[in-house]
Amino acid sequence: MVSEVLPSEGRPVRDVVREVVIESAPDELPLLEGLLELDDATVVRRLDGHGQRREPLGFGMGEIAVLVTPVVWLALDQAARRIGDVAMERASRESAGVLRRLLRRSRPPVVVPPLTRQQLAEVKRLVLATAEQRGLAAAQASEIANAVVTGLVLADPSCSDDGGPASPAVTGSTSEN
Repeated sequence: MVSEVLPSEGRPVRDVVREVVIESAPDELPLLEGLLELDDATVVRRLDGHGQRREPLGFGMGEIAVLVTPVVWLALDQAARRIGDVAMERASRESAGVLRRLLRRSRPPVVVPPLTRQQLAEVKRLVLATAEQRGLAAAQASEIANAVVTGLVLADPSCSDDGGPASPAVTGSTSEN
């Protein structure tokens, strides 16, 4: 269930997650394929684990803590929500929620909008922080963060803060590595 979104409009979080998992942790593809059958809000709730009464994926949170999929998905979801226009998104989500309840349609995927260099650095910081929180080794966390940023840059060559393209070399070399 991959959505077609033009790069100038942003990229669905699930598409970026899939690319990073294929590149960095292909052994997690069965987990990812199962998650892709759910809407983004449900995936985030299940991976985040807040308020869980049972373990929805069939194994303990200790096992999921070292996986790449939750790190990338949760960090990108958080970045997309922070970077997007919160007021507009909220109003849109509320009206879409009413309509969706009436029509019983699923929620649209969360989309990462085109990003500036500073926003790409923030995404990288979020991925690194989420990876650390989830117990990934620093080297693996850095590799995943670089893959996420590279995927976002390559998807949208216009992302920059000065009108020019942001290069992966620039965005990939923050002092947080």
